[in-house]
Amino acid sequence: RRGASRRPPLRPRVPPAPLPDNEPARLEALRRYAILDTPAEETFDRLTRLASSIFGAPIALITLIDESRQWFKSRVGLEMVSTPREHALCAHVILSDDVLVVPDATADARFEDSPLVTGEPGIRFYAGAPLTTPDGHRLGSLCVIDRDAHAQGLTPFQIAQLRDLAALVVSQLELRRSTAELEASRRQLEL
Repeated sequence: RRGASRRPPLRPRVPPAPLPDNEPARLEALRRYAILDTPAEETFDRLTRLASSIFGAPIALITLIDESRQWFKSRVGLEMVSTPREHALCAHVILSDDVLVVPDATADARFEDSPLVTGEPGIRFYAGAPLTTPDGHRLGSLCVIDRDAHAQGLTPFQIAQLRDLAALVVSQLELRRSTAELEASRRQLEL
């Protein structure tokens, strides 16, 4: 028809990350930390700022993945506090013990249609290390993000640095949980 606008063909939607094999146990472990929806804490914010600085990334996040969302315990360079799990690049990080490095999200079939890539914040480069508990549950990630692609990705040394920072986040989670348990025990003894 003359004058009719032509729409580009629809691309098939990229499916979200599959669930980890141990998803029920992973979610139970996440609940034990009682961290979701808690206020900002300077210790976590320091680690996020350090990650942003080390990697020269305008965005750095400590994320936790629950049933339906990725929630940001700490964030640098991003205003939103959570996103749907199906849009989360971090949901792919919890599938393995490896650091996930995406040099250009617009060229990666897993992420090219994600609203976080095509819209705000306009993710191009992404690198995330899993937050793995001592009993092996991957609760979320420490990630660094850039709006520009990084064709070279990360060096092995940088990957090791990101792993070390993620381990420090988990140490802080463990300390926070242990402190809460000790306080609960103290209150019980007082009763």
